[in-house]
Amino acid sequence: MEKPNIIAYMKPSCGWSQGVRAVMRKYDLPFEDRDIINDPVQRQEMIQKTGQMLQPCVEINGHMLADVSGEEVETYMLANKIVENTDREADAPTNQPCENEMHENQINFR
Repeated sequence: MEKPNIIAYMKPSCGWSQGVRAVMRKYDLPFEDRDIINDPVQRQEMIQKTGQMLQPCVEINGHMLADVSGEEVETYMLANKIVENTDREADAPTNQPCENEMHENQINFR
């Protein structure tokens, strides 16, 4: 199977970004990991391509998936036969928010 051309616009450390990276490792897919926090040019390119500021945004063979989780990226790639199903597990959660967003929405049970 031919490897897809993948560009991922992500934060260096964020639950959703780590989920996308975990999916790429799970399927052994090479991709460009573009840092939208430390590189304003990459952030602006993402905004221009997607019309929005939320991340991760993953471009696969020219098709942009905006504001997606690793789980959504995996579902898209399987549905479009970009990857074949595998029994391997991802090495990180594929649908987890950034740590600061987890604390804001955390429910404390007593």
